[in-house]
Amino acid sequence: MRETGFPYRFIAIEGNIGAGKTTLCNRLTEHFACNLILEQFTDNPFLPFFYLQPERYAFQVELFFMTERHKQLLEHFSHPDLFQSLTVADYFFVKTLLFAKNNLSEEEFRLFQRLFSVLNATFPKPDLLIYLHRPVDVLIRQIQKRGRDIERNISAEYLEGIQNAYLDYLKGETQTPVVVLELDNANFEHNDAVFMAIVDLLKEPHPAGTTFRQL
Repeated sequence: MRETGFPYRFIAIEGNIGAGKTTLCNRLTEHFACNLILEQFTDNPFLPFFYLQPERYAFQVELFFMTERHKQLLEHFSHPDLFQSLTVADYFFVKTLLFAKNNLSEEEFRLFQRLFSVLNATFPKPDLLIYLHRPVDVLIRQIQKRGRDIERNISAEYLEGIQNAYLDYLKGETQTPVVVLELDNANFEHNDAVFMAIVDLLKEPHPAGTTFRQL
């Protein structure tokens, strides 16, 4: 149940690959006993091929991600009772556009953007977006630590491009409250003090636009 006076109903946790989005969402769900949406990225049949041949498989991988994210969010928010309780997700739908812009050719992206605009209007936007910002070298270490085969060929340059795409977008956000959380090596999985600092941050009202916070 949502705590009394809790200012948000839909919180999206975002960040680069390896930032810890899913780990944080799982802990928040246990803490708040709230609804959880986790991206099913392993179901994308094109992803292993994309990491080996990105130019050949970029459009297929991004189109699959977009349609699956849309389906998941639409199904979740089609139940009216869910609007009365807190939902935490480990992505927001605009992520679809940011990755596509980084991975697609100009012509492919123009087509993709038209499809995105139609789908993006069919479910609520997050009341609060938290972006977990870590340096690329920390992301590399965390990706290597979890040891997923499909992520073995992710380069620092690719992660840097994704990071820049996120930050460029978030700095221009004026309608949704966005908090860019500077984490560096902060460990919210095993350090309860760090986790509770994030919980306290989620209980605060945040203004529309992007603010930066250091843990």
